Amino acid sequence: MKINQIFLCLTTFLLCNCSNSNNTISEINDNSENKTENSITSSDNNIKVVYFSCTNNTKKIANQISSYLECQIEEITPTIPYSNDDLNYNNNSSRANKEQNDADSRPEIKNQINFEDINTLFLGYPIWWGKLPKIIYTFLDEYDFTNYTIIPFCTSGGSDISTSVSEIKKLELNATVLDGKRFAANANDNEVRSFVDSLNL
Repeated sequence: MKINQIFLCLTTFLLCNCSNSNNTISEINDNSENKTENSITSSDNNIKVVYFSCTNNTKKIANQISSYLECQIEEITPTIPYSNDDLNYNNNSSRANKEQNDADSRPEIKNQINFEDINTLFLGYPIWWGKLPKIIYTFLDEYDFTNYTIIPFCTSGGSDISTSVSEIKKLELNATVLDGKRFAANANDNEVRSFVDSLNL
């Protein structure tokens, strides 16, 4: 009788442990599935945000996109930084004015940007005189974006993004260039997220 009681206790113990073990595995699997469905991480989305920003307006949008997608982000850094005087649009002799009026201008970029395992590029920049800043020309000249998807985004006080997108399309004939989005300097996080969601990445 005593042996039977011991056997019964051992059987009950083993059954309980097996049940708890199965529940734990099930919970782990459920959590894994939820992570896959609800989040995009830099390890699996092949997306990168690259931006040029002098006044931090474009930087703000770039950081919002990167944070939302949990993807890589890098800044295009000019070898010679732009001062406030360089950006004085009212001075015809300012550096930015001279660059924008020179079709061959290609301001030098200080840093190298890694695009390993990337196939989708969010490209951010301010609009200068309705067009791309010439340093973006330098960037697009330096890297090969064949078969990439390029998603432009810009910041501007009023100018549309369409002219700059046309410029990118001419410079990157072998890439898929989307229409992109113009943001005001005070664009909020919801506006940025709505734009990213509309892309169905």
